[in-house]
Amino acid sequence: QGLSSPMLRCPSQRLLDRIVRRYAEVPDAGSIYMDHLTDRDKLRLLYTLSVNSHPILLQVVFPDVEGWPFPRYLGSCGRLVVSASTRPLRDFYSAAPEVAADLALQLLAVLRSMGTNDLNYFFYFTHVDGGTFGVFSNGHLFIRDASTLGIIDKEEGSQLIDGQQEYKDIFSCLTVDCQSAFVSCNSIREKHSLVMVCQELLPKLLKGKFLQPVQEKIDSFLQHCADGLADDQGVNEAVAKLAELLKPLRSCDSRFAYRYPDCKYSDKY
Repeated sequence: QGLSSPMLRCPSQRLLDRIVRRYAEVPDAGSIYMDHLTDRDKLRLLYTLSVNSHPILLQVVFPDVEGWPFPRYLGSCGRLVVSASTRPLRDFYSAAPEVAADLALQLLAVLRSMGTNDLNYFFYFTHVDGGTFGVFSNGHLFIRDASTLGIIDKEEGSQLIDGQQEYKDIFSCLTVDCQSAFVSCNSIREKHSLVMVCQELLPKLLKGKFLQPVQEKIDSFLQHCADGLADDQGVNEAVAKLAELLKPLRSCDSRFAYRYPDCKYSDKY
């Protein structure tokens, strides 16, 4: 209780069970008895979750092999994490219009999947920047930095009560300001990450890329999305219209190996 990591600010027993059962850096990970963690293992897990939950989320809790939009976790040593190589999204701010349109559509699709998925976990970002997302050499976009991802269990709900928010664990003060206020779990909406991305990333990716009047419409939809903190329906409508406008602007060629040549034969792409 009280860990400042965004991943555990709004915990549920189901999420905690998943973390403990799938924690890979123990000899018998996945034990159904859950008695495989020594005191040292527990301390290491708690410390890692407090300082940087990124490797815990990547390694087995929500791995890429199960379809989650993260790079593959290969191992870690202390604060060093080794994963598959990606280029940060900021490297594509000056990309060609068809590349920018493709990445913007992938970004919106990733956010939708993180809000609605079969396991009923809702992921939200506490911060995004040009390094939060990355792009593989095949053009596929993934979440590159998961350290700012929070998780809310839509099935069980949050088990963090108001009194627990004042509790401070022994690790978190090492890395964050212990006096900083936390956002209430109940105040976080599914549009939270969409608005953040419309404010911080999509304008830089799509600015000045297209001819008029298309560019004007794109800018208008982005503005509606960015200003939509008080209007859930407005955000969803703006994002849907933006996606509809971007789809015909991307191309189908070998630069997009993650969907080529499938895009020639499938309406999905």
